[in-house]
Amino acid sequence: MTITAAGVDYDVLKVREDFPILGRTVANGLPLVYLDSANTSQKPRQVVEAIERHYLEHNANVARAMHTLGAEATEAFEGGRTRIAEFIGAPSRDEVVFAKNASEALNLVARVLADAGRLGADREVVITEMEHHSNIVPWQLATERTGATLRWFGVTDDGRLDLDGIEQLITERTAVVSLTWVSNMLGTVNPLDVVIRRAHEVGALVVVDASQAVPQMPVDVASLGADFVVFTGHKMVGPTGIGVLWGRYDVLAELPPFLGGGEMIETVTMERSTFAPPPARFEAGTPPIAQSVGLGAAADYLDALGMENIAAHEHAITAYALGRLQEIDGLRVVGPQTAEERGGAVSFTLGDIHPHDVAQVLDSRGIAVRAGHHCAKPAHRRFGVQSTTRASFYLYTTEAEIDALVEGLVATQKYFGG
Repeated sequence: MTITAAGVDYDVLKVREDFPILGRTVANGLPLVYLDSANTSQKPRQVVEAIERHYLEHNANVARAMHTLGAEATEAFEGGRTRIAEFIGAPSRDEVVFAKNASEALNLVARVLADAGRLGADREVVITEMEHHSNIVPWQLATERTGATLRWFGVTDDGRLDLDGIEQLITERTAVVSLTWVSNMLGTVNPLDVVIRRAHEVGALVVVDASQAVPQMPVDVASLGADFVVFTGHKMVGPTGIGVLWGRYDVLAELPPFLGGGEMIETVTMERSTFAPPPARFEAGTPPIAQSVGLGAAADYLDALGMENIAAHEHAITAYALGRLQEIDGLRVVGPQTAEERGGAVSFTLGDIHPHDVAQVLDSRGIAVRAGHHCAKPAHRRFGVQSTTRASFYLYTTEAEIDALVEGLVATQKYFGG
């Protein structure tokens, strides 16, 4: 399968050669069919080797030691920050804050905005019904602590954000609007421009959970218009243990620290402390050093493929999957039925067969999918289901793997007497 976008040929079979794990066998010698990339992506050898080289040749703590290894480690760590700033189009590397994952980054934003007095009994926070729990629970905690009111957008029957009444939902009382760019459960790509424009009309800050967006589409935070964007490394062929918070520097500079400890201070006395400017203010303690190196290598890898090419492949493989899945009697896709304005995560039910049973049968055929509520219980409740099976695709997914999924689902129906 070769796709041409931005004048570059994208050969998925050639790409797969960079991912040794995709060549292994499971389930009594069957080839691995990995369809769980919305959960975590696989890692190319280039990223793994960059992390290995760092540990074997440059390992030391950063911003503390004056010796050669310390200088090399610091340069490598901050080089990862610079690389990610370039990758997402950040105006300044000092707007990139490292956390351990996107969940921590969202908790950071919710906590420091509350501590800064941006929330209170007369203010409101607006989220959506399709959010990952990581973009629900921190705002529940923040509003409970401050007395602010939590409100949310609903979701239409076809899995889109319900924008009816947006002017009544986002008002002068709104302090923060926090929403996903691409739903991890529905696959929906949300119209951020509409929401951001309305939020800024009333002076609200906008937080975007881009965990499913940054891996699969070109991102330019400078033109996006949001005030904060969060994402995670392990979904974009990078390592686990590192997430990213991008924030407008003028906003970050006005906010208090999230955690206290080493390297986030200017001075410390027994009476009081003063704090470093961003991003150090929000990075207490030893940071994710090797993870930053690996994340920089992941950005290099994705840029070499071309994000436009990756997005084109994702769209094509998702369209193919939706078409094939619709051939299966009794299968219900929960979310948009076409590939337009849609990411590569497809959640579905298969008649009365429990999603966990579906996943188990598929696993016996070497096919890895996810079953459950995908940390999106409100979205499942909205569509009247407790859980779904989710197949999710990425830059290495082939049409043959989709065909294997369809064959596996038909076999699952037969196994359960369907």
